[in-house]
Amino acid sequence: MEADDKPNIVLIMADDLGIGDLGCYGNDTLRTPNIDSLARDGVQLTQHISAASVCTPSRSAFLTGRYPIRSGMVSAENDPVIYSLAARSGLPLNETTFAALAKKQGYSTAIIGKWHQGLNCHFRSDHCHHPYKYGFDYFYGMPHSLFDTCWPDPSRDTELAIGRRVWICVQLLALAVLTLTLGKLTHLICIPWSVIFFMILFVLLLSYFWLSSFSSSLYWDCLLMREEEITEQPMKAERAGSIMVKEAISFLERLDSAWNKTGPNFHLRGICILVERGKGMAGWEGGIRVPGLFRWTGRLPAGNVINEPTSLMDILPTVAALMGGIVPQDRVIDGRNLMPLLQGEVQQSEHEFLFHYCSRFLHAARWHPKDSEAVWKVHYVTPTFQPPGAQACYEEGLCQCTGDMVTYHDPPLLFDLSRDPGESTPLTNDTEPLYDLVISTVADALREHRKTITPVQLQLGTDLNRRFVSLMPCCGVFPFCMCDKEGRH
Repeated sequence: MEADDKPNIVLIMADDLGIGDLGCYGNDTLRTPNIDSLARDGVQLTQHISAASVCTPSRSAFLTGRYPIRSGMVSAENDPVIYSLAARSGLPLNETTFAALAKKQGYSTAIIGKWHQGLNCHFRSDHCHHPYKYGFDYFYGMPHSLFDTCWPDPSRDTELAIGRRVWICVQLLALAVLTLTLGKLTHLICIPWSVIFFMILFVLLLSYFWLSSFSSSLYWDCLLMREEEITEQPMKAERAGSIMVKEAISFLERLDSAWNKTGPNFHLRGICILVERGKGMAGWEGGIRVPGLFRWTGRLPAGNVINEPTSLMDILPTVAALMGGIVPQDRVIDGRNLMPLLQGEVQQSEHEFLFHYCSRFLHAARWHPKDSEAVWKVHYVTPTFQPPGAQACYEEGLCQCTGDMVTYHDPPLLFDLSRDPGESTPLTNDTEPLYDLVISTVADALREHRKTITPVQLQLGTDLNRRFVSLMPCCGVFPFCMCDKEGRH
């Protein structure tokens, strides 16, 4: 592939945006004109599937083109994501991302926004899971996620307001105690021991109450990083979005300026939007069916709608094909190059079967037979919604993957998504003549799929998600970790 045939590639991934939330997918209550224009000018996928219904495993599949279970970005319990930056977990370093493939083809790479693939391994600044380790040249954004309330938190206004002064006060008091103690011992100062002990007690109490307040994830997970430097801790959530948008525009402008000076101006010719939603609903379409839009002016047919099953994992092989690279040959890549389908060279997706995991537990599978419009969906496990009658797991927050809060189906539930996209009426032997054939065919495919799964060390789970003090990131002198370097911009 010639250099001037290689497009600039921008991938946009948004959490918790459902397929029904955009105007181009039929929403008439919200206006999304800019996103809708991408659909008009490009290709719109209607059966685009996320490889997981929560952040960490979904993003690992996005980066690697592989089911999260292959990289170990799953749990043997109900811990589906990385819950803290102070946890010893992250995307294994032997995984190859599309960013690493891009660097081999001479691309400059950056990630701006949310990472959520881990940060540290042994101490708070080793950054063993930083985006730099996976092929990215530049990082600006949140290394973690937004589970809890970030700044402003009204309950902590006073504490945060004096936070920068507390460490100075502790130092001064400690120095005073040391000076008075030495003076007392050398008989240079005449002061009662009770005063010195009172000051020591005051320093200890101040330190205790300050340290106990640091149990809040507000300090340890709500932060911004520029490259490997923490620039804001805690993060001010109300301005973070606008800062990151400006940073993304600035990065693209810097690249465009370099290209204009050193070679052909590639312009912005490829955009992919990928999203996830339906927390923990690993099998139901509401948790895994997401919007997918591709635009490449002059190369992809404008206004085309594709109703074939595609996957978030398809990004890596598609990006590799666009750059003239090849996908890793030493491992199973579950994604497929979408360019022939997007360009209209083929009419059917290469995904005959797709498997839907909740952490390491397989909940469902879909089958799109060749030369057929049917898309069969088989559910082996479904989450138990709460409260009864609800259509989500409101009481738990996240639907569970295993245990008492899921229902096991034997025989499994069967739907034809081409006729029943809402999965409202399960098919049976009485209502579907092909019931036995579909159930047995999917079961055979599942057995073959499981043969390709190689056991690896799991990265998620209760033990790995424990917070280690030595891993807590800090901007300043631990534990007085506060800074706002973004306020200068």
